[in-house]
Amino acid sequence: MEYMIGVDLGTTSTKAVLFDDQNQVVAQANYGYPLYRDEPDMAEEDLDEIFVAFSNALGSVIRQANLADGNKITAVSFSSAMHSLIAFDKDWKPLTRVITWADTRAVEFADDLKKSGLGQEIYSKTGTPIHPMAPLSKLLWLKNAHPDIFQKAAHYLGIKEYLFHRLFGANKMDISIASGTGLFNIFNLEWDSQALELTGLKPEQLPTPVSPYEYETKMVAEYAAVLGIPADTPFVYGAGDGPLSNLGVDAVKPGVAAITVGTSGAIRVVSDKPVIDPKGRTFTYALDKDHWVVGGPVNNGGDVFRWARDNLFDAEKSTAALLGRDAYDLMTEIASRIPAGSNGLLFHPYLGGERAPIWDANARGSFFGLNHSHTRANMLRAVLEGITFNIYMVSLALEEVVGNLESIQATGGFAHSPLWRQMFADIFEQPVTVPESIESGALAAVIVAQKALGKIDDLYEISKYIGKSATYQPNPENYEAYRELAPIFIRLSRQLQTEYDNIANYQRKHNIK
Repeated sequence: MEYMIGVDLGTTSTKAVLFDDQNQVVAQANYGYPLYRDEPDMAEEDLDEIFVAFSNALGSVIRQANLADGNKITAVSFSSAMHSLIAFDKDWKPLTRVITWADTRAVEFADDLKKSGLGQEIYSKTGTPIHPMAPLSKLLWLKNAHPDIFQKAAHYLGIKEYLFHRLFGANKMDISIASGTGLFNIFNLEWDSQALELTGLKPEQLPTPVSPYEYETKMVAEYAAVLGIPADTPFVYGAGDGPLSNLGVDAVKPGVAAITVGTSGAIRVVSDKPVIDPKGRTFTYALDKDHWVVGGPVNNGGDVFRWARDNLFDAEKSTAALLGRDAYDLMTEIASRIPAGSNGLLFHPYLGGERAPIWDANARGSFFGLNHSHTRANMLRAVLEGITFNIYMVSLALEEVVGNLESIQATGGFAHSPLWRQMFADIFEQPVTVPESIESGALAAVIVAQKALGKIDDLYEISKYIGKSATYQPNPENYEAYRELAPIFIRLSRQLQTEYDNIANYQRKHNIK
């Protein structure tokens, strides 16, 4: 039997999925690592902890492939979280941990760049909105706040590039990941000279941009032995997790949107060319040079649901553990008893600042409309609705840029929840389809590998392997309530924005993380 492995490098865990030659899941393994928030706005990961998790996940599914029986791994391919940054000195010694997309310490420099007008000019060439998430802003922060690190730094990589460098000694970055740095010109597919001049970087400090279909085959013998895989196994670079999520749910036709809610979230559509929003609200990232994903990311997805679990339903969390039930299943059951609209309670989910649609790292969360009749159950449903309303706001901006959305393909952790699926259908007033394969990122990475190795001619082969598990239609009784509440939610997000800077600065002053 011949197998391929799709590796999904996420924000808080790495997952490896073993697929057979019919692209069916045979085995999977998932290992987590902490996100360090030692100070306000920090969100970092440890390099060694990531490498151990990756090695454990990959090694686990390789063992399950039983290579000793004559089976073969024909490729390993990657889907990766975007916007991470790691500084190395000239000897490739790390000078920082992984500074993730969720780290917003560059907010001051991003805001200054946005206000200067130069930010829009750079965005119009790179397709990455000006925000602390992007390595462009992180580099400005390092340059000004940590000049000692900046002056020593000879190389900059992201999380996936670090793994490839450690395994193969390579110094390359696929154009999909590069297109999310804010440093890469998406029209000529080269590092942008204006962005480099602004940050003070030289091109040789950055990896060589390569196709997502490029691969490495000469692994360091030590690591090949530990993983239990031949050193000449092709490791395909793959692409960013957002673009691959669209491919993985077959959301590649005009008007078909992919919505992902994991730790964070996003809504995206595919275009055959880069598309720039004159208002700077949406991103354009490469899947490959012929497929571009246009959309908007949100910081606050499943992590907000986890916050509600840990802080509003701690007792129920313990009860679920005693009963052998999943705490999230118990919570969604509780939320389902509350009518759509949570009896007039709204929640803005900006616990970690926000990217699209408001692009404000100082944004903070809030309940609005609380009265004596509201319970924790109301608050819980409002949390789920608030996350959904926020992504709906992004969709309105996206439609201005690419045209009407006709249907939604859903993926990510929320796709497991029938309540949340129906909520999206009702708020968007669009059918929501959940594919049979929920391992969309890993499957898409494997499809990229198959194209890289010449086993398929184009990416659209993926449609053969996805199928449908369910389609949720809008419920008129529910969307009537949401039609009334959505405009209030949107107006509030604008009105509250005038005070976000003040409350965020207060929290920083008093070291409130």
